[in-house]
Amino acid sequence: MRFLVDECTGPAVARWLEERDHDVFSVYDEAPGIPDEEVLQRAYREQRILVTNDKDFGEKVYRERRPHSGVVLLRLGNERSGNKIAVLRHLLDEYAARLPSRFVVATERQVRFARIEE
Repeated sequence: MRFLVDECTGPAVARWLEERDHDVFSVYDEAPGIPDEEVLQRAYREQRILVTNDKDFGEKVYRERRPHSGVVLLRLGNERSGNKIAVLRHLLDEYAARLPSRFVVATERQVRFARIEE
């Protein structure tokens, strides 16, 4: 799968995905400081699923109706890299086929596929 890992999500998550043979663009490593709008545009243009813990992307997708190729929003109580990876591991093991073009909110306890009105 193709992912774009947001800067706030961190390099450890990007490396973990790369180690599992995913195609990953890491904002932290390759384009630090780019604005959220550019992050979302790049992910869409390159057909990448955005992995972030920045809830501003919900605003961009829902209110502003920005196009995307999939967004995984991590809403975690524990923001340590190991916890982010554990949640992503579960998400990929159980729901990988459902991630493209969907807005997904993942917590330590649940995964929710949000509905987007056309």
